Amino acid sequence: MKDQVIWITGASSGIGEALVRKYNTEGFRLILSSRNKQLLNQIKEKSTHPEKLYVLPLDLSKPDSFEEVSKEAISAFGKIDILINNGGISQRSLVAETDLSVDRRIMEVNFFGTIGLSKAILPHFLKNNKGHFVVVSSLVGKFGSPYRSAYAASKHALHGFFDSLRAEHYKNNISVTMICPGFIRTNVSINALTGDGSPLNEMDDAQQKGISPEICAVQIFNAIKKGKEEVLIGGKEKYAVYLKRFFPIIFSRILKKAKVR
Repeated sequence: MKDQVIWITGASSGIGEALVRKYNTEGFRLILSSRNKQLLNQIKEKSTHPEKLYVLPLDLSKPDSFEEVSKEAISAFGKIDILINNGGISQRSLVAETDLSVDRRIMEVNFFGTIGLSKAILPHFLKNNKGHFVVVSSLVGKFGSPYRSAYAASKHALHGFFDSLRAEHYKNNISVTMICPGFIRTNVSINALTGDGSPLNEMDDAQQKGISPEICAVQIFNAIKKGKEEVLIGGKEKYAVYLKRFFPIIFSRILKKAKVR
């Protein structure tokens, strides 16, 4: 497995950074992408094997750059085996208070950015007759939650798209793993967009009490290694997926009373 080359988006912080450290410690060759080149370089300099890391800045809101960026990613180590789509942006605002431009921005980054980059690398996977798409979705990719309407919609859309991709290309040895984290102790809520598009600049209590990104990264690492199609990560909140599936009315009542932000 260590001969594999892995491309990680959203690699400059949170789950992405934790994945970089996990895979780098294990000796994998990695391509690190995010908008913040400075942070990516700092991560590389502090890594166990910096010679196995390639920094490649990427803005998921600029799809016109995906083809050229993908070519550079492939040329960095000669191939890409796994694309971990981790980059994205969250939301903390009520539907009635959210400008449509914010909904569009979230969809542009989380959905169109992710599928656009995946489509750019798909020909490479088809040429090699193998490849693995890993998509960091969310538990709210399985159910909606207050203050996260557009975010939940973008994650739901990813499940639909990649379920289709998996069904279309399994004969080409292309696999898909959907990662559904719950509350992970990252800056995702601090950077989340509010109704007017400005960042929340606050840490959610639930986020603060969540599991560490390092624990999350280990679980993602193991899920990818085992070739799982989907994995739920988090504390007791992950059982909400099963509650909604088997007891939807009860789940709806609980959700209406839930104190979330």
